[in-house]
Amino acid sequence: MSPQHWSRTRGARNAEAIDYYRQRSQAPGVAEGGAARNSYCMACDGVIPWDGFEGGACPHCGAVLEGNTRRFFNWVEIDRAPEGDARAVLPLLALAVALLVGLVALVWWWLA
Repeated sequence: MSPQHWSRTRGARNAEAIDYYRQRSQAPGVAEGGAARNSYCMACDGVIPWDGFEGGACPHCGAVLEGNTRRFFNWVEIDRAPEGDARAVLPLLALAVALLVGLVALVWWWLA
């Protein structure tokens, strides 16, 4: 590559990002590679295989993998719906049923 190649001319402007990626390349499990989609341990930055991993702890440092949040290469996402969403709706549903019963009773009383 010539000195004018875009990767060489932008190197000084992206020093922080390059340092970060060099640091990430030293994390446990990175040398072994991985699949197209891996997650990473929040504690040691080690690679956790996406398919076939059946553990509740990091295979490198033993940190407990809890919650619905997973860290990927350059983002963190919540990829599983939280359990128990119906509990949040139950008070509104109970209020709606009570209002409906009250309305039916009022109409029944008015027509009778």
